[in-house]
Amino acid sequence: MTRAHLPGILAMAAIVVASNILVQFLFGQWLTWGAFTYPLAFLVTDVMNRVYGAAAARRVVLVGFGVGLICSLIGTQIMGEFGPLVTLRIAIGSGIAFLTAQLLDVAIFSALRDGRWWRAPLASTLIGSTVDTALFFTIAFSASLIWIEPGNDVSWAGDVLPVLGVGPAAPLWVSLAVADWSVKLALALLALVPFRVITTRLSPAH
Repeated sequence: MTRAHLPGILAMAAIVVASNILVQFLFGQWLTWGAFTYPLAFLVTDVMNRVYGAAAARRVVLVGFGVGLICSLIGTQIMGEFGPLVTLRIAIGSGIAFLTAQLLDVAIFSALRDGRWWRAPLASTLIGSTVDTALFFTIAFSASLIWIEPGNDVSWAGDVLPVLGVGPAAPLWVSLAVADWSVKLALALLALVPFRVITTRLSPAH
């Protein structure tokens, strides 16, 4: 790992820390503020992959995973109104989702890197974000996985309501997942602009 990788490492660490803090604050009925910062992790991974290669991108991902574990550990020791700020299920879901989605992002980006400039970051981020959302919300809140942490009451997440207040009936956590996924998809498109600017400036020709 070289000094050139340091900005990517610091950016990933900052995003993970900020997201772990901001996830405690609601934005409307279905989202937290963390939903708007966490997707930037995919931007950092893709920039590192484009400029320095897949190996460097994976190192940055592992740093982000490590920082996330530390944040989760700290969160389990902080008591909120309804118990620890971070439960075991949330910690496990967050860690598995982050590592799986980010490494998948790296693999897909690498497979598509020789195509049009936007194809690799867009496809890798869209697929990675979808996997991330599905894994996290299922592990953290699905009633079928209550065995992970029997003492953690997540029955509130199973309340059956119209999806986002207007769709078909489904457990509340599905609405939370759909809202989170929608933000990730929107940011995946918006992130193409800074991705292009940053990678152009950091490319060897510049």
